Amino acid sequence: MPDGSTLNYAELRAEVSKLGGQLRAIGINPGDRVAIVLPNGPEMAIAFLAVAATGCAAPLNPKYRKEEFQFYYEDLKTRALITGTAESEIPRSANPGSIVNLTLNGKVGDLRLTADRILGDPHDGNSPLPEDIALVLHTSGTTSRPKVVPLRHRNLANSAHNIASSLSLTAADRSLNVMPLFHIHGLLAGLLAPLSVGGSVVATNGFNAFRFFSQLQEFHPSYYTAVPTMHQMILARSSSYQDAATTSGLRFVRSSSASLPPTVLEELSELFKVPVIEAYGMTEATHQMCCNPFPPGIIKPGSVGLPTGIQLTILDKEGQSLPTNQRGEVSIRGSTVIDGYENNPEANETTFSSGWFRTGDEGYVDPDGYLFLTGRLKEQINRGGEKISPLEIEAVLLSHEHVTQAVSFAVPHEKLGEEVAAAVVLIDGVELSERELREFVSGSLAPFKVPKKVLFLDELPKGPTGKVQRIGLAEQLGLEP
Repeated sequence: MPDGSTLNYAELRAEVSKLGGQLRAIGINPGDRVAIVLPNGPEMAIAFLAVAATGCAAPLNPKYRKEEFQFYYEDLKTRALITGTAESEIPRSANPGSIVNLTLNGKVGDLRLTADRILGDPHDGNSPLPEDIALVLHTSGTTSRPKVVPLRHRNLANSAHNIASSLSLTAADRSLNVMPLFHIHGLLAGLLAPLSVGGSVVATNGFNAFRFFSQLQEFHPSYYTAVPTMHQMILARSSSYQDAATTSGLRFVRSSSASLPPTVLEELSELFKVPVIEAYGMTEATHQMCCNPFPPGIIKPGSVGLPTGIQLTILDKEGQSLPTNQRGEVSIRGSTVIDGYENNPEANETTFSSGWFRTGDEGYVDPDGYLFLTGRLKEQINRGGEKISPLEIEAVLLSHEHVTQAVSFAVPHEKLGEEVAAAVVLIDGVELSERELREFVSGSLAPFKVPKKVLFLDELPKGPTGKVQRIGLAEQLGLEP
């Protein structure tokens, strides 16, 4: 825990069972969607485990605005909402009235849920089955609204096993979890993978570059997993913490959710004197798809490694597998891959090809089987691991009374990989500043979705078919470095 207190496995099981019993008492059944809006920390981790073991967990980013909460509640068919006392105002204000409000009270070891009413008869206590949905998350759409990703208990169990195996995790390992627990990366690689082998987890309050090295010294984790942006922030503060970096007991460092520049990998390895393992994952694959092998296996800088527990191929546009060293669409299948998006036959039709899930990422496999990513076929924006739908931003921009056309797209960023930008066309004769438009967007969307650069144009650039093409727009508008 952040305060240094601990729970052993028996105590954790008792806490999860108690909260699960309270959920069943108000009528939560397997599959029932329970939104969780809590800050990172042990309370969030325990709440997630309790909900997933009873109903279906729907963790949401506490930084969402009211309109975003309203969308997710409706889209997920949410039945109950768990909040604490400090962060309940905005998520509860978005409650249409049909959702049971649950407040998580007490301290770890004595947590309890209080409800404003019950849903119905108490649940009979049967545990969810492997085919039951344990977790639902949204993935950003590029040609439609964000898609619901239903992850079954078997998906989570297999993914946790694959991650633990690829990293040689044992009961002696300890994760310093700095990733958000509303994100698949933190839930699987930071929490469930170490728990699956009897290891331990330091459930921090989230990433804090100013406290990171003191946490290493205090908790002596064997690894931490993070996105490249976090690693770069750690490196930026490392000059005064050389001893802390090498004496903390780290066995390895893991990176995922966005491409890790080879120079950053080298600097991390030099700082901590341990292997830096780069992995490749996505929500639809229950996080990890590939991972560089742990030494004495060969780590190839610039590669995201070898498939872990899945099958992987490179498909051409016609759906045929390509030979080694030829670029195409990275496609996967296996026990961690979803059966399909929820209530979205159009997306399933375009995403699945002869049993293969097409990731939307471009890459090639070398003769040794290592995957190298070369680009992205999808238009979604990957801001430091946060996947953002351009359409969501465009919808808000177009709701402004003075905006007649809008397009949102990715621009390169040194630390985040990609940043959010937008171009708009205003109604003739009106004036609007970039600051005013960004403030308008911030009223509806979380801060990380607000464009950091807005261009005002007389006309949006069009492709050969007359459509605005987001991919390559940054270069076309002169926003490339």
